[in-house]
Amino acid sequence: MTSKNRRKYLDKVLISFGTLTAIILLSMGGLAWWTYSFTSSNVRNELSAQKIYFPELGSPALASPKIGPYLNQYAGKQLLTGPEAKAYANHFIAVHLSEIANGQTYAQVSAESLANPNNAQLKAEAATLFQGETLRGLLLGDAYAFATVGYIAEIVAIVLFISSGVMVLLVLLGLVHLYKFD
Repeated sequence: MTSKNRRKYLDKVLISFGTLTAIILLSMGGLAWWTYSFTSSNVRNELSAQKIYFPELGSPALASPKIGPYLNQYAGKQLLTGPEAKAYANHFIAVHLSEIANGQTYAQVSAESLANPNNAQLKAEAATLFQGETLRGLLLGDAYAFATVGYIAEIVAIVLFISSGVMVLLVLLGLVHLYKFD
């Protein structure tokens, strides 16, 4: 095999490998983009159905220094995104929960309530804490976590699409090289 034939063979192998790589990268990018689209639309649809709205700007609900600085940017808006769910969970619900039962958690108050079954106040506090911590957990665990997965999938998809484009360019350059020096 001559040097020229070896070079042509190598070009064909590299072009084939590059084409296959571009197709794989493009397919993976499409899957990552679908993941981004699916998670983003699901998070938005599920949060939209809950009809949670941030308090209006200037309302007493945003007056606390533990709340206002984090939620003023969303004032009056409907909660629809993962970052909004995180802000609401951590700087609205969590702050209000900390004001119940001297900052104790549901687990602590529930244990006290079980030990004192006739204490109506403890039962009410346990119920409120359970509901609040459940909502907070759902906003963080479902909405924010899945929105974050979607955001990462979007970045991965863009990187894969760009990588696929670079591979297509390299394949085209390989084809030019193969036939230009024929």
